[in-house]
Amino acid sequence: MIFRKKLSLCALLAINLLAAPGVLADDGGNDDANNNNNNNNNGDDAANGDDAYQKYFANNGQKNWDGFGAGNDNIQYWTDYAIYPDRCIVSNNVDVVVFTFHEQRYKQCSDKPMGTYITPVSNFLEGYLQYYQQIQQDKGNDDYALPDVAQYAYCTQKYVNGEEYWLQIGCSDTDRHSIAVNIYTDNTCTKRSTVDGLDDANIDVSEIQIPFKKCQACVMWVDKSDDQIDDMFFENRQTNAPLCSTSWNYKKTCNRRCRNIGQDRDGWSTPDKILLTILGLFGAGMLFTIVRRREKMSNKDALLEQAAMNAAGLQQSHVIGLFILYILVVIIFALQVMKNITWAMLLIMNTALFGYLMKLTIDSGVGQGETVIGPDGTIIRHADSDDSSTDSQPPTPNANAGTFEPAQLPEIA
Repeated sequence: MIFRKKLSLCALLAINLLAAPGVLADDGGNDDANNNNNNNNNGDDAANGDDAYQKYFANNGQKNWDGFGAGNDNIQYWTDYAIYPDRCIVSNNVDVVVFTFHEQRYKQCSDKPMGTYITPVSNFLEGYLQYYQQIQQDKGNDDYALPDVAQYAYCTQKYVNGEEYWLQIGCSDTDRHSIAVNIYTDNTCTKRSTVDGLDDANIDVSEIQIPFKKCQACVMWVDKSDDQIDDMFFENRQTNAPLCSTSWNYKKTCNRRCRNIGQDRDGWSTPDKILLTILGLFGAGMLFTIVRRREKMSNKDALLEQAAMNAAGLQQSHVIGLFILYILVVIIFALQVMKNITWAMLLIMNTALFGYLMKLTIDSGVGQGETVIGPDGTIIRHADSDDSSTDSQPPTPNANAGTFEPAQLPEIA
């Protein structure tokens, strides 16, 4: 059976690469879809080709999903809004896009989102393709038509070697930031046909790939001269935002469990790694300098520092152990890509090391004596104040050392 499915998938790949993917079989399946297809076939294909949205979406209608909808939160003007497609996940056996809405478009989705939502891939893709087609028309590409692969936005029937399959665009099995054409065995596209745990068909969808991890303005303005637009152009653009309005109308709140599905663990970006390296090297350099300065620390300063630690109930071994433990915790958080706490702990550690290094530098400067200019302009150098920095020079020998001369008393007459 597995061999048969693999053979079917290979045949499916060959068919889609060598033949036009727009050829569909109308046998069986949904009666409504067949009726609509028959009605559409009565028209002229060339004329229908001018309206790609009607060609690929109008025949399918908009599928009703339980729990998805805008409710009473209707938005009329979309000028100031932006949408951020985050990832594609499977929730309750439905392929959905996780996205956030933002009320301040100019902040490039860096502001606090209105909420995190999900909407079926088919509905989100429908809005995105209308949005993209709208942009192309504004640019003057009136002949632009959606690619043939867009027909798989909804459940589409396909025969391979006499065996019936149903195809629909959903989430990729290998990349949560990508979509793919999935294979199903029923006309509702709910029973997945999997081989080795994968259900993706080998059909190229790069032309209609959803821009995950990129902030999208709900209203895209294209420079046009006054002769190219009418009085209602700007009004229509503000109220007709296909990507955002479709996603909003078919949204569902993404709860905590939903947000945990496919949660991003993208690792550290290149700028993050560079900054981590800089902070790590800076901290290591300060630690090395501290060790060298402690080796030259005077006995007096060492005793004072030891007394301070004893007063706090600590020993030098305790401090070293706590520091090593702190480093290990930072490494663990970094490996878990917990960026905020990693940055915070690195900054705290480097700040503490820098402060202690400055203390050692000041103490060593005072201990070795500072050069001071007196009021008369002469240079006065303070004598060293501790025993470790005192020059051990032998005293000048006294010529009378070791001899005793008694005092001469006056003679009494």
